[in-house]
Amino acid sequence: MTKLWDKGYRLDREIEEFTVGEDYILDLRLVTADVFGSIAHAKMLSKIGILTTNEFSKLKRCLLEILSAGEKRRFKINVEEEDVHTAIENFLTQKLGDLGKKIHTARSRNDQVLLDIRLFTRDRLLDIKTEVLNLVRTLANFAEKNKNVPMPGRTHTQRAMPSSVGLWASAFAESLLDDFELLKTAYRLNNQCPLGSAASYGVPLTIDRQLVSDLLGFKKVQNNVLYANNSRGKIEGVVVFALTQVSEDLSKLSNDLMFFSIPELGYFTIPKEYCPGSSLMPQKQNPCALELIRARSALVLSRLFQLMVTIRNLPSGYNRDFQETKKPLMESLDTTEGCLKVATKVFQGLKVNREVLQSSFTPEIFAADRAVKLATDEGIPFRDAYRKVAKELDKLEIEDPVKNIRSKKHLGAPGNLGLEKLVKKVELEMEAVKKERARLEKVWKRLTQNINL
Repeated sequence: MTKLWDKGYRLDREIEEFTVGEDYILDLRLVTADVFGSIAHAKMLSKIGILTTNEFSKLKRCLLEILSAGEKRRFKINVEEEDVHTAIENFLTQKLGDLGKKIHTARSRNDQVLLDIRLFTRDRLLDIKTEVLNLVRTLANFAEKNKNVPMPGRTHTQRAMPSSVGLWASAFAESLLDDFELLKTAYRLNNQCPLGSAASYGVPLTIDRQLVSDLLGFKKVQNNVLYANNSRGKIEGVVVFALTQVSEDLSKLSNDLMFFSIPELGYFTIPKEYCPGSSLMPQKQNPCALELIRARSALVLSRLFQLMVTIRNLPSGYNRDFQETKKPLMESLDTTEGCLKVATKVFQGLKVNREVLQSSFTPEIFAADRAVKLATDEGIPFRDAYRKVAKELDKLEIEDPVKNIRSKKHLGAPGNLGLEKLVKKVELEMEAVKKERARLEKVWKRLTQNINL
């Protein structure tokens, strides 16, 4: 197996295994991206006269064979080949001889992995964005259905003021929509074509970077060739930071749900089909999925830290340290998507125990509202009203919690959740994601169908 850097000597076996690491395994996920990038690069080479039209056609046919094999999981990458870029070039060379070797003209392996990661991440971010919107939609529907179901609001985990199931659920929906804005920023920064930076310093050829960018559906070319290489790990860090915000929200949501579902509270009942049992205690139905969401949010956060400390203080230009940014990115994307799907499923089957929630209200939970009412009704300073109520807590009477939450009609309060705006935002963003998917499908169709492009 020929290595892209082969100069006629063999690498020490232990050093080879150490430097290759898991790349040859991880890169199986980059076969499609590398094929698309190679087709676009080859088309550009034919435009500037490095390849003839016939040579480009032969290369493209062979690359499409690899694409088909990759989609069927039949394309293999051997450890000796180190990565997907070498495996694909070796395949082309075995099939086409010296023509296969021409595909690497004017690009470096660093160049290729940058491009592959951008294409891979772009596709995965669309998946993540879709799942975030699915969960927000589910939470909004849940909030609408239960907007008038009273629920004790808590601070310091103690009962504080009257609230509602709708307020609680829609709080997470709105938070996730803020996370979605971060995902959009990450998507935009990632959607820059780095190909053509070569080994960080360009090449002495009049390559057409804009053509490659357009063929691959990027929003823009990442201009400065040195920055393109320096941005490896940085863009990944932006993506994973956005994912940490999603995963931290999911962790808080899961933690709340587990707390509110314990038998001592019983506000909600999680479907038993989502709760594995105990090997010893016959009665147990454990919220393991929610516990794992909580735990795996830590994985995403730790991968962000791993990315940031890996690239900090590196000198400009390519450094092999960048190899270690691939796995944490992939793990973060996979983990976040999995957690989103599970959280959505749980809420779609979650039972709200209305009677338990209603009966959980005690007189003191109305103390703050009583102080506000006393201050306005009697025209006394709130602080005086506060102290007066504090001295007479034992005299407070329980109120109708449903009437209480409905009376709070200012913007964003339990009686005015603004769910219609939230739902409208979700539908607009979902349409935008679908539109972007359709655009990219056209890009791939154009890139793969016409043999001469």
